[in-house]
Formats: sequence, structure tokens, C-alpha cells
Amino acid sequence: MGWQPIQDLPEALLRYKTEDLHSLVSVWLEQRGRLKQRGVLQQFLEKLIRQIAIETGIIERLYTMDRGVTHALIEYGIDASLIPHGATNRPVAEVVAVIQDQENAVKLVFDFVGNNRSLSNSFIKQLHQLLTKNQHTTEAVDQFGTMGEVALIKGDWKRFPNNPTRRDGSVHEYSPPEQVTSQMDQMIVWHLEHIEADVSPEVEAAWLHHRFTQIHPFQDGNGRVARNLATLVFQRARWFPLVVLGDDPNDRMGRDRYISALEAADAGNLMPLIKFFAVSQKMVFLKALGLSETVLSESRSLEAVLDSALERLKLAGIPNLGQQRSRAHEHADTLFEQTGQFLRQTEVSLRQRITQAGYGSQNITIWFNQASRKDDQNYFYRQQVIATAEKLSYAPYLSGYRAWLRLRIRVNGTMTDLIFSLHEVGHDPVGVMVVSAFGTRKDSAEEVTVWGELEAICDAPFSFTYKDSQELLASQFENWLRKTIELGLIYWSKGL
Repeated sequence: MGWQPIQDLPEALLRYKTEDLHSLVSVWLEQRGRLKQRGVLQQFLEKLIRQIAIETGIIERLYTMDRGVTHALIEYGIDASLIPHGATNRPVAEVVAVIQDQENAVKLVFDFVGNNRSLSNSFIKQLHQLLTKNQHTTEAVDQFGTMGEVALIKGDWKRFPNNPTRRDGSVHEYSPPEQVTSQMDQMIVWHLEHIEADVSPEVEAAWLHHRFTQIHPFQDGNGRVARNLATLVFQRARWFPLVVLGDDPNDRMGRDRYISALEAADAGNLMPLIKFFAVSQKMVFLKALGLSETVLSESRSLEAVLDSALERLKLAGIPNLGQQRSRAHEHADTLFEQTGQFLRQTEVSLRQRITQAGYGSQNITIWFNQASRKDDQNYFYRQQVIATAEKLSYAPYLSGYRAWLRLRIRVNGTMTDLIFSLHEVGHDPVGVMVVSAFGTRKDSAEEVTVWGELEAICDAPFSFTYKDSQELLASQFENWLRKTIELGLIYWSKGL
């Protein structure tokens, strides 16, 4: 692919925003004050920054890391004593140093935004220098076409082309060294114009990240810098740092999907990267909203409980929590009916197609059932809902609104369930709810009914809040529901 100068944000995206994400943000901004006051938000951010610092090195293949060790480092801090022998492919001291550099880079971005500074080439070079502080070499092709280790230039633009060769043998051309300065200057000018135009954060973060990677101004470390630039955009909006997982088994915020979105942007379609960033932010917001119980559970004294109750009463301009939840429940009832209609249509369509194909009802049976929030059986699937929420990284609240819908398909001896669950989020619900979906199957020939391991069949839960417009919500949910049912049927077909 020949080199092309970077392009400004397409006019069609200037006013675009991810509606369900912004609704979630609105509720979060109401709640963050009391969490920040109690110190819970700071603890959450520190762990999130450690996660980002670890994962970014995995994404860039700077090191490998056992998943259990990653969790320990996130929870307890970046400490060499937590990394046992064999848990990484490089000397532990080197890995810790690189992770700490990446952690300090995110903190530098936070300080930069906190001081209300405007993006500049000098800051980008400073960021690169910090990120590569303990990286001294990189792989490069010399003048004879031989790949080898060369000294890494830190904090300055590249001096030689750094164009990668793809698997098919084609070369992807980044900006030539002589064009880097002018291209970087242009990128910053457009970025500042986007700020003035109030471009939505997920759109601007995707644009800035991608255009920076198109330029590829440094010899190495461009991906790390790009993700920090996206974090800068999010932090300026009081959102969360960009989270991309280097080894995500569910691939919702993982490297493969991230790379695919970048390749789509290279081809001129920025929307997959915008959606990737939106999902990443949404999952962090859902997790943050689940912090509310932590605020209360850490102190069980009567005084602490009363303080928390009084604190709620002081939140000026915020509707009564009961009204918030009631409004969210009304939305959930509507989405419950919408899901039921879709699943009934799917049931009828599947039965017709199967009959037309000549398969008898003795071999294949399909049926649909449900339990609304007023149904005595709405407590079914509690453990599966919790397990799905864990896979999707949010905290479900199952003592309030609960409802589910199920499409069951039996082919000979194999039974497959596709289940949709509607419930609240966080241990201290504030009017935020989700619809999640999971699949599970069992062999009915077994003497004891034992269902296999469940699989989340949605890329991310569909989230909504009491602030959402019912009309807009129905349209957004229809898109999510169609895609999720398709994924559910793919899950079913793989078990045949």
C-alpha cells in the first residue's frame, strides 16, 4: 500500500456519537463525586492503569505474561517478587522496568491533561522517550535487507523508513522520514480544531490514534504512543484510559479485534475502531458503576451507613434514586417485550426452514419461553448470569429487576439454550441496566442433566439508563439484538 498523507476527520463523523455510551457516561458523572470523595475511585484508577501498563507490552510482543500473574500485579502492584520463574519470556527485572515505564507514561498523560496543556510534538516526543526508557534496541532492516537488532532512537523522529511487510508479501508504507514533521504538525492542527468543534471523545480518540499510526513517526513504540494519545482524549473528557487486552480469551477488547479495526481504518473505514473504543470505554464504565457497594461494604458502622444516606440527599439536581430505577425498569420491560418478539420470530423462522429442508419434528424441536420480572421463575439462571457478567467484566445486581428469555433447540440428543437476561448493574443500583446473552448446551443422552460450560454470545452487554429516550433505545437495541441472535445461532450450529 503506497504512502498517502493523512486525512482530516470525515464530515459525516463530526457529529457522530455512540448514544448508549454517552447515556452511561451521564450517569457515571453523577456518581463519580462520592466515589472520589471516599477514595474508591482512586484505587480503581490505580488498578486500571496497572492493567493497561501490563497489557500494552503484551500487545506489542515485548514480553509474555501468565494471566494469573497479570491479575496479581494488577491487584497488588508492579513487584518483581510477584512474578515466579517461567511466568514471562524475558528476565523479570527487564519486564518490571518496561511495565513501570508504561505505567508512568499513563500517569504523565493524566498530569498533562490536569495541567490543561495542548497537545504538541514536544509532548509526544517526551511520551515516547518515557515509554522506551528501558528499551534499548529494536528490530530493523539494514541497507542490505537483513533484519537485525539496532539501537533505538528515543524521543525523536525516525531517520529511516519503517514500512512493515505483510503476510501476503505487500509492503505497507508509512510516512517517509522527510514528511514526518509536516504530517505531525497537520495532525495536531486538526486535532485542536476537533476539540473546538466538540467532536465526541470516542470518535476523536479513534481518529487521533489511527492518523498517528499512519504517520508512524518513531522508529519503534508507535502503538504504545498511539494508545496513550487516545487515553489523553478520553481523560480530557473525564472518561477512562483506553483499555486494550493483549491476551483476551473472549476477544471483546483484545488484540485481534483491535488490529482488525486498525486495518479497516487503513482501508478508509474508521467506524470499527470507533466502535472498538466505545465498547472498551463502556465496559470500564460498567465496572466503575459497580464500585458503589465497595464504598459501603468497606465500613459497616451505623455512622458510615448514615453518612452515605445523607450524602445521597445532598446530591443537588439528581432525581430520587427510586424514580431513576423505576424509569430504567420501564425501559427494561419494553426491551423484554422486544426481545420476546424477536425470539418468537426466530423460532417460527427456524421451524419453517427446517421443515422445508425435509427434517422432521422428531429430530429437531424448537421452543421459546420466558420469565418476566413479575414471574415466580425469574430467579432461574442466577449463577449463569453471574458467570456471564464475570466474562464481560461487570458487576450484576440480582436482588432487583430480573427477567429472562430462552430459545431452546434440540437436535437428536443435543440440547442448546440461548438465554437473554435483563438485570441491573452494580451492588448499589442507580438506574443503569443491561441485557446480556449466553449459550449453553448438554447431551440429553446423559443420565444426569449436566449442562456444559456457558459461552457469552454477545460482544458486550447492551447497556441502558433511566436517561435514555425510549424511541432511540428501541432502535439501538434492535441492532444489538439482531447481531446477538445471529451469534447465538452460530454458537448453536457449531455444536451440531
